[in-house]
Amino acid sequence: MSYSDDRRLLVEIASMYYEEGAKQSEVAKKFNISRSLVSKYLSKARDLGLVEIIIHDDLAHPYRMLEEKIMEQYGMKEVICIAPTGVEMLNKRIGITAAKYLARILQPNQKIGVSAGTVVHEAAMNFSQKNQMENLSFLPLVGGMGQQHMALQANVVCELFAKKCDGRAVELHAPITVDSAEAKRVFMEQSFIKNVFDEAKSVDVALVGIGGLPAYSTMTKTYLLADSDHLRTELSERKVTGDICYNFIDKDGQLAECTWNERVLAINLDDLKKIPLRIGVSGGKEKSEGIRAALRGGLVNVLITDEETAKKLLD
Repeated sequence: MSYSDDRRLLVEIASMYYEEGAKQSEVAKKFNISRSLVSKYLSKARDLGLVEIIIHDDLAHPYRMLEEKIMEQYGMKEVICIAPTGVEMLNKRIGITAAKYLARILQPNQKIGVSAGTVVHEAAMNFSQKNQMENLSFLPLVGGMGQQHMALQANVVCELFAKKCDGRAVELHAPITVDSAEAKRVFMEQSFIKNVFDEAKSVDVALVGIGGLPAYSTMTKTYLLADSDHLRTELSERKVTGDICYNFIDKDGQLAECTWNERVLAINLDDLKKIPLRIGVSGGKEKSEGIRAALRGGLVNVLITDEETAKKLLD
C-alpha cells in the first residue's frame, strides 16, 4: 500500500469512527481487518495529525483563560473565578468556593491563619464537617472589631472552622486598634498577644479578605466615623487603595503611611508575605482596586473572586 493510500485509509477509518459514530467492530467488519488493527489505525491517525481531539473545557470551566491571564500577569499560584452574581449573594458564593478550595488543599497537621470579615466567615460557615483532617489549627491574624461585628471576628471564624473539622482554635484577646503607636507597642509586648502573633508567623496557609477603598470598608465605617478628622484627611491625601488584614495599603500593595497603620493590631505585611499559601477572597467592583493592589504587592498568591472583578484586574 502506498503512503497516500495508507493515509486515505486512515482518514476513512477515522471518519467512520469519529464522525459517523460507528463502533470499532463495525469499522473492522467494513474494512475486513481486526478490531485491534482498527485501534492501531485510529492511534496512528491522531499521531499524524489527521485527527485532532479537542476538549471544550470552556463549557465546563468557562473562566480558565481569564484565570490563566491573571496568574501570568501577577505571578499567582492559582486563580479561581466564579460566575457573576448579585451583590447580596457575592460574598456567600465566594465563601462557599473558598471552603471547597480549602477542603481540597489542606493537609493534616497544618496551621491556618484567618482574618476577619464577611467572606472569610462565609467560608467557615460552609466548610464541610466531612473534612476531618488530623490536627488542624486555626489562628487569628487580626484583633477583634468589637460587639458590633462579633460574628465576623477572626476568633469566631477560627472557632467555626475548628468545630467543623475537630481542630484547634487559638484566640487572640486584643482589639483591632488602640489609641496610639505607643499603646500598640505595649499591647504587642504582652505575652498573651505576642505569643499568638508569633505562632501566626508559622502558619502554612492564610485565608484573608481584601478590602476596597476606605469609604466602602466595614472597618472604616465602624472606626473612622468616630476617629479624628486628621486620620480621614491622611487617608484621602495618601490615596489608600484598600486593606488586607486591616493594614491599609497603597496602589502598589505597600503599607500606606497613616496613623491607622501605626495603631492597628494585626499581622504585618512582611510576615504575611512569608506565609507559603496566601488565599485572598474578595469580589465586587468597589474592591477591585484593593485586590489589584494586593496582587501587585505579592500579598496573596491565590485569588478567589468573581468574573467581573477578574476582568477589571486585566484592564
